[in-house]
Amino acid sequence: MTKPIYSYLQAELEKRFKVLKLWEAQDGSRFLEDHNQIIRAVVSDGGTGLSPELMAALPKLEIVSSFSVGMDKIDLGKCKEKGIRVSNTPDVLTDDVADLAIGLTLAVLRKLPASDRYVRSGMWKKALYCEMLLYFQFSGKSVGIVGLGRIGQAIATRAEGFGCKISYHSRTPKPESSNYTYYPSVVDLAAHSDILVVACALTNETRHIINREVIDALGPRGVLVNIARGATVDEPELVSALVEGRLGGAGLDVFENEPNVPEQLIELDEKVVLAPHAGSGTEETRKGMADLVVGNLVAHFEGKELLTPVV
Repeated sequence: MTKPIYSYLQAELEKRFKVLKLWEAQDGSRFLEDHNQIIRAVVSDGGTGLSPELMAALPKLEIVSSFSVGMDKIDLGKCKEKGIRVSNTPDVLTDDVADLAIGLTLAVLRKLPASDRYVRSGMWKKALYCEMLLYFQFSGKSVGIVGLGRIGQAIATRAEGFGCKISYHSRTPKPESSNYTYYPSVVDLAAHSDILVVACALTNETRHIINREVIDALGPRGVLVNIARGATVDEPELVSALVEGRLGGAGLDVFENEPNVPEQLIELDEKVVLAPHAGSGTEETRKGMADLVVGNLVAHFEGKELLTPVV
């Protein structure tokens, strides 16, 4: 294991395998030199992935079982070239991530964190009316979704329950989603959306797909919600747009340089809601993800097909 991830996962791994904990080594390079002939599998997560250095240091590596859906921190092409199998944990976290996207949207529009502080601080007793706490409606808004995969579709289904009009951008139109409006340009999608939700995978093509032009198209009353990867958004442009009032608000579960969050975002507590990359962070989902990590390893070493193969 490259880092401590989840105690249940570690316990399940230790029932079946000899688990080496890289983070406990005083000298990581020496540790890898001492064990590089016996390490056949790596368990990591979406934030750490598998560095080129770690891959090169493990000549006997057969499989990377990732406790995540995102694969942007693993060189899949190099893994395929070296015959290293890769698995992830799709599907089991779809509902939780979609739930959080809706939760962040409501939290921004209805200013839930600011309202909570208003009550707890005693300010409600001192003023019957607070201009700061004028809210915005979610029901009936236009919701644009960048990436209509499993999670994007689940977000759309939930937003439909609020009477929202759904539109989306993806590499190609989705015939099964003909009741939604497709925009081939993210700028056009943003221009026709009150709320723009980022739900796409991070690739070279989607890095900073939310740039200044997209943010300006969303506009001073628009809200950006990101539950994908931090680098899908040009973070400095997002910060400046919020500070200058060119964007109405943001609900963010992911950031470019986690766990470092720009101080200006933290200070914008009336129009920005922040979460610590917790989209899949429920007990039920994390257990399901852990079971998939272990299940993929067991399948590999028993010579069976992986449960959720990527490579």
